[in-house]
Amino acid sequence: MPIPSELVLPLSGFLVGQGRFSFVPLLIWTTVGAVAPSLILYLPGRRLSEERLRRFLRRFGRFTLVYETDLDKASRWFERHGGEAVLICRLVPGVGSLISVAAGIERMPPWRFVLYTGLGSGLWNGAFIGLGWWFGARWGLAAQYEHAALYAVLAAVSGGVVWLVWRRLSRRT
Repeated sequence: MPIPSELVLPLSGFLVGQGRFSFVPLLIWTTVGAVAPSLILYLPGRRLSEERLRRFLRRFGRFTLVYETDLDKASRWFERHGGEAVLICRLVPGVGSLISVAAGIERMPPWRFVLYTGLGSGLWNGAFIGLGWWFGARWGLAAQYEHAALYAVLAAVSGGVVWLVWRRLSRRT
């Protein structure tokens, strides 16, 4: 969790392309490395009641920009999609960790949680390792577009954060 997988996995894929790592063991261990902290986040969610979370959001929601209505939407979405919600959220940056708490609160069976988390994390990890492997063979092409891609990603992330904060603050008033 402290270092985003989006940064580490492409480099690992590059090393796979150079023959310094092997793809399958790397995929297995990175997936195990994603499932273990997810279980650590799942357990407090399992112990935390929904009412305690609602009290926390009533008290501190304005600081976190997460409100009770968001919890209601997430609960309805989780009830409708269940395990698929865990799988899909594993493929969305930043949301993968949070879905673990939600799965615990909704009392998802641990074996299902591990199954969907492992599958989603494996797809995510495989995609980024594969990208690093592919770009490793085309390093000149990657270096040529590096600055443009960096600015595009920074603009998209900045725009998304500004939009989210604006939407939350305008909703509050």
